[in-house]
Amino acid sequence: MLKSSRFVMIVVSLFFSAFYNDLFWKKVAQVYPFNSTNIWYFVSLFIILSSVIYIVLSLINFKYVLKPVLIILFMITAATSYFMNSYGIVIDSNMINNLFETQVAEASDLLSLKLFVDLTLFGVIPSVVIFLLKIEYKSFGKHLLYKFLGIFVSLLIIIANLYVFSRFYTSFFREHKPLRYYTNPPYYIYSFGKFIHSKYQNQNIVVQKTGLDAKLIEGKKPKLLILVVGESARADHFSLNGYKRDTNPNLKKEAVIDFDNMYSCGTETATSVPCMFSILDRSDFSIKKGLEHENLLDVAKRAGVRIRWIDNNSDSKGVATRIKDVINIRNKKIENFCDTGECRDEAMLVGLQKYIDSNVTNTIIVLHQMGNHGPAYYKRYPTKEFTKFKPVCESNQLQECSKDSIRNAYDNAILYTDYFLSKTIDLLKKNQDKYDTAFLYLSDHGESLGEKGVYLHAMPYFIAPVAQRHIAAVAWFGKKYDHLDENCIRKIANKEYSQDDYFSTVLGLMDIKTKVYKKKQDMFAQCRKN
Repeated sequence: MLKSSRFVMIVVSLFFSAFYNDLFWKKVAQVYPFNSTNIWYFVSLFIILSSVIYIVLSLINFKYVLKPVLIILFMITAATSYFMNSYGIVIDSNMINNLFETQVAEASDLLSLKLFVDLTLFGVIPSVVIFLLKIEYKSFGKHLLYKFLGIFVSLLIIIANLYVFSRFYTSFFREHKPLRYYTNPPYYIYSFGKFIHSKYQNQNIVVQKTGLDAKLIEGKKPKLLILVVGESARADHFSLNGYKRDTNPNLKKEAVIDFDNMYSCGTETATSVPCMFSILDRSDFSIKKGLEHENLLDVAKRAGVRIRWIDNNSDSKGVATRIKDVINIRNKKIENFCDTGECRDEAMLVGLQKYIDSNVTNTIIVLHQMGNHGPAYYKRYPTKEFTKFKPVCESNQLQECSKDSIRNAYDNAILYTDYFLSKTIDLLKKNQDKYDTAFLYLSDHGESLGEKGVYLHAMPYFIAPVAQRHIAAVAWFGKKYDHLDENCIRKIANKEYSQDDYFSTVLGLMDIKTKVYKKKQDMFAQCRKN
């Protein structure tokens, strides 16, 4: 009995519920305080969670299958438990997609001694126990009978609990739906299935042409537009937006226009970047739909615009797939800028003047920043010149640092972005005689810095804190760019905008005429003089 597969699954289910769901129980306790009145609700939730896990394990309860799958589950569940507890995150399909797209250098920022200890205690040791355990199985017929009987009893237990505590569960499921996203391992197993399904759907995608009628209206001078795609820069940490710390000393000296009410399309790079370049609005966008449609760069290319994408992040997330001129500087060794194991964002400006001079024609240059990529914010800036705010959290274990030291490291990285953006504007100023020059900066998403125990980003959009959705956005225009009335733009700069407006705004800035252009979503349409 003690070594039967059924008994093993019961013990494992109880073990998962008790030791791998710290964040789930904390979130529940925030809504239903742990007291004598609510204690039976916690007991009921524990029983239901264990029953759900038992049913899931029953599906793989076969000889030669159960052991290896349990070992894999222990290792993965230990890792997910660590990251969920450390950063307050949810492991959904988008997070899993981010994991598969994360490069080695980015992943190294998440490694720590505590991760190793947790994986050893809750992953390796239970796995060794399972490996050494001699699990007994009934004959195939009896095994199937007991399997279905176990599932049936588990379902009865779940139904009985839902009935006895019906008032509680009515509130739990209707008013606090996001709580179930913190269950471990049920939710990440569900999310992984959803991720695999989406990847299967994404195979053999036929890309729909967009803006076949795109035509560039030539001006007196060709246009040079630099689009800076930021990383994890939240709006309320830009002093341009009223933040008490002076994190924008360079930009405030420039005639920049700050958009203090800008919101992202997603909460992680894999969604936000393709969404902001997409013809689709956030309400219609999915990664699959994004892959099925040509994007802003395709339309601009079709109109005859020269395009270069320079990346200091992971990659373009599919945006620059059909653009031939793509440079990833993370794989390069650029003197003075790539000597710390990664490249500073300034490295993206190296050699750009030569490229600009090589063919004086209508040009879009996209610079994809490393920006404020966490959790190792202290690595994102030259420490000697930009450690203005002290003390600094010099660890990827954010939960072990003080809130002030995390904020200091994050703000120092914002300070460096301010410097980088000012250098980008300086480059454009040097080319105003040959080009009509302009610059548009939008972060891909925001960032949580420990508010309510949440760190980093990538929370499901509808439950994500505003810090992950409210993003920094800045524009700068050269002399008489596109005949824009800058005073008019400043007057409307505090209106609410989103990355949904990016597609038509950039088409408008480049003076590209096409039926897919939407005047209502061109932020500057009403401020053109002609």
